Amino acid sequence: MVSKPPTSLPSHLGLKFLKIYAHSGDLHSARRLFDKIADPDLRLWTILISAHTKHGLPRKSIELYTQLRNRSIEPDKLVLLTVAKACAVLSDVVKAKEIHEDAVKFGFSSDLTLCNAFIDMYGKCRHCQGARNVFNDMPVKDVISWTSMSACYVNNGSLREALEIIRKMCLSGSRPNSMTLSSVLPACSGLKDLNSGREIHAFAIKNGMGENLFVSSGLINLYANCSSFKQAQVIFENMPRKDTVSWNVILSMYISNGQCEKALQLFHQIRGEGVELNVASWNSIIGGCMQNGLTVRALDLFAQMQEFGFKPNYITVASILPACHDLEMLRGGREIHGFCFKHCIFEDMLVGTALVFMYAKCGDLEISERVFERLPRKDTVAWNTMILANSMHGNGEEALSLFRKMMNSGVKPNAVTFTAVLSGCSHSHLVKEAKFIFNSMRRDHMVKPDGDHYSCMVDVLSRAGHLNEAYDFIRQTPIEPTAGAWGALLAACRVYKNVDLARIAAKQLFEIEPDNPGNYVLLSNIYVTAKLWNDASEIRKLMRDRGVTKMPGCSWIQVNKKVYTFVAADKRNIQSEEIYEFLQHISEKMRHAGYSPNTDFVLQDVDQEEKVEVLCSHSEKLAVAFGILNLTGDHRFECLRT
Repeated sequence: MVSKPPTSLPSHLGLKFLKIYAHSGDLHSARRLFDKIADPDLRLWTILISAHTKHGLPRKSIELYTQLRNRSIEPDKLVLLTVAKACAVLSDVVKAKEIHEDAVKFGFSSDLTLCNAFIDMYGKCRHCQGARNVFNDMPVKDVISWTSMSACYVNNGSLREALEIIRKMCLSGSRPNSMTLSSVLPACSGLKDLNSGREIHAFAIKNGMGENLFVSSGLINLYANCSSFKQAQVIFENMPRKDTVSWNVILSMYISNGQCEKALQLFHQIRGEGVELNVASWNSIIGGCMQNGLTVRALDLFAQMQEFGFKPNYITVASILPACHDLEMLRGGREIHGFCFKHCIFEDMLVGTALVFMYAKCGDLEISERVFERLPRKDTVAWNTMILANSMHGNGEEALSLFRKMMNSGVKPNAVTFTAVLSGCSHSHLVKEAKFIFNSMRRDHMVKPDGDHYSCMVDVLSRAGHLNEAYDFIRQTPIEPTAGAWGALLAACRVYKNVDLARIAAKQLFEIEPDNPGNYVLLSNIYVTAKLWNDASEIRKLMRDRGVTKMPGCSWIQVNKKVYTFVAADKRNIQSEEIYEFLQHISEKMRHAGYSPNTDFVLQDVDQEEKVEVLCSHSEKLAVAFGILNLTGDHRFECLRT
């Protein structure tokens, strides 16, 4: 490579050196040499513009093209092609239209290669009509023209039009190639049009394209999306060569089919066989674990992903953040937030909104509000998340205030917005305000109340102690009352000790969701509180007769980046003996200080001493004790001394 551009060269040598710089990617030297040429001709402009597009500087290519036109130089076909590609990369529809107009102006409107490039350009600029206009005006169309038009429709969500254009292609006598098939198969997949997909599959086999890598991957995705999992598996196993995309499709298939363990086995197999993975592979398996409740496994995979040198993107972050709030791992959430800030991922709306919810769910509403305020743009989902965050924390007034600010900002509320606002009213006993919001849904915002909204209103009335009004509201709803509505009333009956309404609510719940153990347990607890031991016993017997079992509740805590779980009276932990000794010691100190435990929450017919013992072995107390015992240094000393 020439280290310094010559200051004075004959025209043919200037062209030669410019080509060398451009080809090597030394665009700075290429531009310095170009600027020293007094009157560069079209060939020199073309080399420089093409080099910037080729080396990932499309915006600079367009700027250079503008300079070329300002000097009244007429572009040729090659310049127009390279600038069209730059517009496609940037999705700049304004510049795309200018380039197209120049092509027409300078007599290239019928050039097949240019027209194909313009169809692709408009497609990537999400301007289907522009692509269609170019396509319709073409005097001659080849397989690239039809394929580009189909891909344009697919990429812009016009899936029916994509299939129709391929049918017209076949009728016109043009023969689809493997790229055509791979471009239209996503349309069949998106529409779940299994019949059309099978037609394409048959055509591919008949014309020797069945083993094409891209066609095979498209077919796997089609059959998986149409729930034809066996067919997808057969195609995958018969592929002579499998690329990362095909492996990812199979991973996604298992995950979407609820076979997360099988997906995990396949993922480990891929890694063991040295198959090349990409970020999408990790995103797929991490997201799959989160969807199937394998939160801790998802966090482990997230750590492994970075250990193996893969950089998480906004999809990874948005997928893993729920793990932090599910496990209430505020520290882990902060670390991910720091990663986002460092790598400029925070600007993504999806990530920003996920961070807002994570902080709120982990108990830090102040930071949640700060993140929300710094969002570059606030859409309906962002506002809903912040309203819901305040509702979760019992800040009903603030939830209402945010709702009003959302209205004033011009963002339109949706059904979720009203669910979040009504939930806030419920937690803060804002009955009057909730009624106004509920009545305004259809009247002012054209949002039809659904089962969730009616359930929220029942919860509002029930929590405020208006049990009879809540019961009347349920009976007057224009839709069939949901389990949520009856459940809200039943829960309030326990708080306000209304046994009669509890019986009515529970009876409805036993019919709507007969296998939900929570309803049986809640009614039993209401009977126990009322000292109706025989009725409580009958409910327990009903559960046994129906085969309904309640999974024991558990609590968890993170110590040294590892999550530990506890159930009531748990003795599986290696420090169990130390935990119970510590709790006994604390209980004695509390008793000496005058504390008397509230044994009303022990819903068993046992003596007072046993009730106190039951309270001591609650799963939350075990988890907290374990956490305290594993503090280090002065923190542990202070806790033990206190």
